[in-house]
Amino acid sequence: MHPLLTIFRDASAGRFPEMDDGVTFLPELGDGQEAVVCFTGHAFIASRLRADDLSDLDPDGLGRALHPEVLLRMAGPRGSIGSIDITMFAEGRGGGALVPKPELDHHPRVAFARARRDQVRAYGSPDGLFTLGLGLGGRREMSVENSPDGPRGRHLIHQALTMTPRGEPLFAAVAPGNARSVRSFLACGFVPIASEVLVRVESLGNEKEGQVSVSPRSSAVLGGNPS
Repeated sequence: MHPLLTIFRDASAGRFPEMDDGVTFLPELGDGQEAVVCFTGHAFIASRLRADDLSDLDPDGLGRALHPEVLLRMAGPRGSIGSIDITMFAEGRGGGALVPKPELDHHPRVAFARARRDQVRAYGSPDGLFTLGLGLGGRREMSVENSPDGPRGRHLIHQALTMTPRGEPLFAAVAPGNARSVRSFLACGFVPIASEVLVRVESLGNEKEGQVSVSPRSSAVLGGNPS
């Protein structure tokens, strides 16, 4: 279990990190994947790098943890940086009885999900589908793809919520520029709580597993106000 999972679950329950403008450093996610997650007034960097490795760039909880120079150093010369997304969640509603469709496994959306998540299951049809899996930090996570010609996006999101146990948080990372998708998730009860970006590192180099370090202006204590 990665520490980010507890942080996400606490935030979904209204227990947010303290707004101290600081950064908490966490272990990398494994398999060459790292991340930056920013709440209001506090950021988390899950990376093989420690506070001293980024001190000259002065990352903080007010936005500088997402500075391009920070992300480029995390990625290294041959890594890659994902898009900065809105972190949203809603509580599962349960009661769903859909059956996964393995024939969708080769769909580009499903392949994209499998490259970033574990235990991915695909539901729907080729003209509109959603996936469920374990994503960033081990949280329950969904993605959705709707036919360009059909108004099924919100219906698919509702179906994903019924396939999630009642009361369990379901997360989605939504590109802020995709306003149609943002509106759909909001309309289905999803709440924005943070921003996030995934970083892929080609070579991990010297790993420092299991360590959690906090920069001088940071605190690992959770609580405070929602973002």
